[in-house]
Amino acid sequence: MTSATSATSAIAIDLVSDTSTRPSRDMLARMMAAETGDEQRGEDPTVLQLCERIADLLGMDDALFLPSGTMCNQIAFLVHCRPGDEIIAAESAHVFGSEGAGASALAGAQFHTIATPNGIFDAAAVAAHIRAPRMRRPRSRVVAVEQTTNRGGGAVWSVDELAAIVALAREHSLAVHMDGARLFNAVVAANTPAKAFTAGFDSAWIDLSKGLGCPVGGVLAGSKDFIAEAWHWKHRLGGAMRQSGILAAAGLYALDHNVNRLAEDHANARLFADTVRGLDGVTLSPENVVTNILFLELDEGLDAGTIGAKLQEKGMRIGVEGPHRMRVVTHLDVTRDGVKRAAEAFVEIVQGMSA
Repeated sequence: MTSATSATSAIAIDLVSDTSTRPSRDMLARMMAAETGDEQRGEDPTVLQLCERIADLLGMDDALFLPSGTMCNQIAFLVHCRPGDEIIAAESAHVFGSEGAGASALAGAQFHTIATPNGIFDAAAVAAHIRAPRMRRPRSRVVAVEQTTNRGGGAVWSVDELAAIVALAREHSLAVHMDGARLFNAVVAANTPAKAFTAGFDSAWIDLSKGLGCPVGGVLAGSKDFIAEAWHWKHRLGGAMRQSGILAAAGLYALDHNVNRLAEDHANARLFADTVRGLDGVTLSPENVVTNILFLELDEGLDAGTIGAKLQEKGMRIGVEGPHRMRVVTHLDVTRDGVKRAAEAFVEIVQGMSA
């Protein structure tokens, strides 16, 4: 056992990310019983069922099962863009800052980012970032939104905000893409169907390996033509799989059992926030938690790395995002009691450092 493995196994309460979830016993049983076939030949019935179900949930014509959410985003850009094109997105967007500059490296596209405190922008901001056609300029090609916003503290785009952006994009012949990594968190928080958020979008996807608790995978959806082209990129990027119904079965289980329970994660994130609220030297972002993500902004006298190390000594972990920034993400593998214990430990450590 490596030291990294040993350290990880010693963590009893892990609030670094909702990717920390592991498949439950019942999910594993569904995976073991999955009917499989050659996915590349369109012969895996479980994959076909998952894709059909996600396409219906998102109001799209077709869908494609992929190994990761990052691949979902990058394939979407590869289909929508040509080298030299430009993608309009929030400055804090995952596609811009957390995917290894994939759009530039793979599609030859660049970003024109919008500064916004919570990752949400309006149609007017998009309009200001659309470049007037000119031979020397990059061509504005895609508007990308993230639902919910990761670096924005789990903020939820409203249906009206998204509809206004779609309408503007249509006026300017732009494609619209949704990074829906936590789309179902928005569905539960806003009590709104997924297809209401994705109405009019050219592409959208959902992540299976975050709050839904699956070990791996994402599902990208769009028109029949879009998915046909996406298949080519899936092969080119090494994303094609064979008996992948074993993985798709986890996604079907999650859709049946793990969507509505996301409300528990949201309540637990609020519990953490309420427990540490008013603590000297700590500011909550957002002040009022909406979904399952909370950032803790620390005053200069408090070091995030030190706090993180002290929490790990107690068998707990939250994200260290910088010298004075930490992130808490709740999920199905941490109980309400575990969240409360972690929050209380955080308070105890900060108070001890401030004394």
